[in-house]
This record gives sequence, C-alpha cells and structure tokens, in this order.
Amino acid sequence: MLDRVAAVNRNFETALVIGGGGTVGRALAQRPDVREKIGTLIETDLSPAMAARCEGAALAMDEERLPITDESVDLVLSCLSLHWTNDLVGALIQINRALKPDGFFACAMLGGATLTELRQSLIAAEDEIYGQVSARVSPFADTVDLAGLLARAGFAMPVSDVDRVTVRYGNAFVLMRDLRKMGETSVLDQRSRTPVHRQFFVKTAQIYSERFAEADGRIPAKFEILHAAGWAPHESQPKPLRPGSAKMRLADALGVKETGAGEKAG
Repeated sequence: MLDRVAAVNRNFETALVIGGGGTVGRALAQRPDVREKIGTLIETDLSPAMAARCEGAALAMDEERLPITDESVDLVLSCLSLHWTNDLVGALIQINRALKPDGFFACAMLGGATLTELRQSLIAAEDEIYGQVSARVSPFADTVDLAGLLARAGFAMPVSDVDRVTVRYGNAFVLMRDLRKMGETSVLDQRSRTPVHRQFFVKTAQIYSERFAEADGRIPAKFEILHAAGWAPHESQPKPLRPGSAKMRLADALGVKETGAGEKAG
C-alpha cells in the first residue's frame, strides 16, 4: 500500500488508516519518502487493545460505521481488515464519502482462496467423525474483480491486483496456533457451538498432512491478498470517451493492417 502512495505525485494533509493495529505507522517509520507526503496520520482498529498499540493518534472504531465526517480526509488506507465486514460494498461507500473530492484510497484484504487446504481438511475431518459439516473458518472476500466493487461504491479509476503467498508449517497445529495469535479464527455468528474433542483436531492435522504435505513433510498454507485502489470522484479527473467517438483507428495507431471479423489473420 505504501508503494501505491509513493507512486502518487501529491501530498496528503490528513490520512486515515483502517485496521492493522499500528502496522501502517510502523511501516511508515521505515519509509520516510512516503511519510513526508502525509501530514496528520490517524490509525484505527476495531479492537481498543489493538488501537492502543498505535504509536500516534489512534481511534477504536467499527469500519462498518465510520464516525468520520463526509469529505474530511485526503487519504484512506485499509490494512487487512475489510474482509471482516458483513457488507463490504457498504463499508467502501462510507470510505468514499469520508474522502475529500480527489482523495485516494488503497486497501489490502484476504481473498477467497486463503487457507483452502485448512478448510478442506476441517470439512473432511468433521464429516468423518461427526457425519456433518459446519463452517469453522471465517469467510473471506471472493476473488472477484475488486476494482468492480470499488466502482459500485462510487470510486473513480479503480484498479486491483492479487498477491498469493505460501507459508510452510511443520504441522496443522502450528498453523492454527498462528491463526489464533493473528486474530483470524472464526467469529461467525451462526457457527457451531457444539464442543469438539481433541480427536477432531488430530484428524484434521492427519488429513492435512496426507493430502497436502510436501516432500520434506512440511505443509503449505496459502494466503491470497487482494489489493485495490481508487479515487473519490472529482471533475478534474479524466473521463472515458463516449463509445464510437474515436478519431483514429487502432490499426493506424499501431501501424498494422486492419483485419475484419472472420477474415484469416496473416
């Protein structure tokens, strides 16, 4: 996200960071080239304890109910928190409203392909032991065109891309320990409340190793990180031309011979 901010040829008087527990502020300390472009930095988190870890101005708040005045900030960054929202488009609309015209937004969130190996192993273990299946990992945003979601929320010039990261663990117990320390375990309201026995987790780890272990015995855990960026609309921004209004053929611009539909190329 800081690379995206560095690529923008302007400064930001006020920046709001949604989520991350101070991660962005600590990263900015290592990026003076980006920090000098930002005036007031306000970091936030849903958890008061996590917000307290921020080194500067901080606020505990719900990203789905932004207590931010419309058109009051120049930059909004969201660090791995929006995948927790119940209404992603609604949260994006609120962020757009909080931005001043021509304000910039960039985010990163976990995508739908995250932890597929763990989810498959949990389902198989629960089906084998209890004869039923329930959701035991919180859902992540689907790997859809995130730029399209930003456009639905009213952002101009939206872009998106994906990073896929594989982390290797000794076994599934170490992975689940990490997820708990990351605060990324299930918080589904409709999740099963029935206690499970240790046998369930042992079976999960066994299935995980049998199905996904690599040659050295370690297991992979894939994380999909969705990135997106967009601008709050402003009259100075470039607008797409009306279809059919081009004054030059693409073939002429490329210096090639135009080939009609159905005509054999070459």
